[in-house]
Amino acid sequence: MAWFKREKKGISTLTEEKKEAPDGLWNKCPNCKKALHSADLVENKYVCQYCDFHLRVGSKEYFQVLFDNDEFKELFPNLTSGDPLNFTDSKPYVERLAESQAKTGLKDAIRAAHGKIEGQDLVIACMDFNFIGGSMGSVVGEKIARSIDYSIKHKIPFLMISKSGGARMMEAAFSLMQMAKTSAKLALLSQAKIPYISLLTDPTTGGVTASYAMLGDINIAEPGALIGFAGPRVIKETIKKDLPKGFQTAEFVQEHGFLDFIVDRRAMKAKLAAFLRMLNN
Repeated sequence: MAWFKREKKGISTLTEEKKEAPDGLWNKCPNCKKALHSADLVENKYVCQYCDFHLRVGSKEYFQVLFDNDEFKELFPNLTSGDPLNFTDSKPYVERLAESQAKTGLKDAIRAAHGKIEGQDLVIACMDFNFIGGSMGSVVGEKIARSIDYSIKHKIPFLMISKSGGARMMEAAFSLMQMAKTSAKLALLSQAKIPYISLLTDPTTGGVTASYAMLGDINIAEPGALIGFAGPRVIKETIKKDLPKGFQTAEFVQEHGFLDFIVDRRAMKAKLAAFLRMLNN
């Protein structure tokens, strides 16, 4: 005898009566393609529990992972980009900014905050890739500069979390000037003997890599992060050679001496806290 027997034929369910999973309840790992429950993902620091792939996250998630009890004071929250060049591509730059602000809830591609990590003060500036590809514009450079000034004034170590596609073309030279500006500010931080930790996440490319991302007292990265200046296709076409396997991954960059170590996001807070304690002592 069958366990289940359909007594009526032609049963159908109206669309409005169908039960759907709420939006945002499940994610899919970009690497192994397995389904990830949001609650498990948060508990696992946004790292796939099956293949250890580090999913891209923004400043909100990094602040949750690193700051004690997710408590912090946001610094310079109201800085927004102008349109010095009256730039227009497929749409005016001011419209693109407004759309990105509405979509992400962010003012620009970076947030800065002061909080504690295992009881120790730390200033963190974190980039957001969802805001125009994490591009470096005048606001990004200004927030980093002001965060460094804040660190110098209060004698607090500074952590920069980079995640960027490079300079923001809509601001042209104003964007490129941020490379020199932030590098000069970091020199002042070094003169004040205040530690600067640079964390490179996926992806860190272009003018960001060529400036503040690689100037840390220690440079660290997450596993598998894309780190480079020009893209692999551009490099291959320039040098007319095939590139090595794993080119521009964090592991390749570390092997060639540009990173101090690679840290799993789940161990990041403990590792950073240990480093800060070592410096304080």
